[in-house]
Amino acid sequence: MTDLISQAFKNKEKKLVTFVTGGDPDFDTSLEIIKTIIKNGADIMEIGMPFSDPMADGPTIQLSSNRAISKGINLENIFSLAAEAKKIKVDLPIILMGYYNLILYFGIEKFVKRCKENGVDGLIIVDLQPEEDEDLINELRNNQIDLIRLITPTTDEERLKLILNNASGFLYYVSVMGITGQKSADLNDLEKSVAFIKKHTSLPVVPGFGIKNSTDVNNICKIADGAVVGSSIVKIIEENLTNKEEMLSKIDKFSKDLKNGTRV
Repeated sequence: MTDLISQAFKNKEKKLVTFVTGGDPDFDTSLEIIKTIIKNGADIMEIGMPFSDPMADGPTIQLSSNRAISKGINLENIFSLAAEAKKIKVDLPIILMGYYNLILYFGIEKFVKRCKENGVDGLIIVDLQPEEDEDLINELRNNQIDLIRLITPTTDEERLKLILNNASGFLYYVSVMGITGQKSADLNDLEKSVAFIKKHTSLPVVPGFGIKNSTDVNNICKIADGAVVGSSIVKIIEENLTNKEEMLSKIDKFSKDLKNGTRV
């Protein structure tokens, strides 16, 4: 629905999608991290909305949510991060990722309005089933914001068709069963799955979960339209909490390497 996400995939270059939890380890450092990653060529920026019970996420991202929440990070802070990211690169697609409870509690209409005002182009709502998305979808359509759907290795043809009904932007393929930041994707299985999905849609397919480094990114980009990396970036934050300079330096190098991995 938004032009920015579909525009990002117009050329045939493979895309690097990066994830960080908004406000981790604190607002100012989080903004510096986002700026660093954007400067190094990330094609799409995913900002996680901290949540107390992120059930699809492994320990790394759970802890990052806890760190952000402990600093008092709320949705208004997340909108501010989105707006600041947009100022750095005006045509960069910004996606908020999180859980439906946060949106329901905030109010669907108000939430989507704030997304629109702060340059958010898409949402990934991990636990929102297609049978229950009507209220949100109507608001998103009215505001030209994409709902990016998750597809998993267990999604069959019938389910895929249902998911595709309201999907736009791109499809986020969960390349491993289980939670984020754990085992790596099986490339043979991935190739079959991407081919199966592409039979049913012209939307780009971008795998995430279990993509840890530039080699993984390179392997995935040979098969799909891009790759999502999250837990590995968040892990650098976790491991360098007492040395912000070191943290930013490592994220700088790592995000450059990730971008190089998209060149296939």
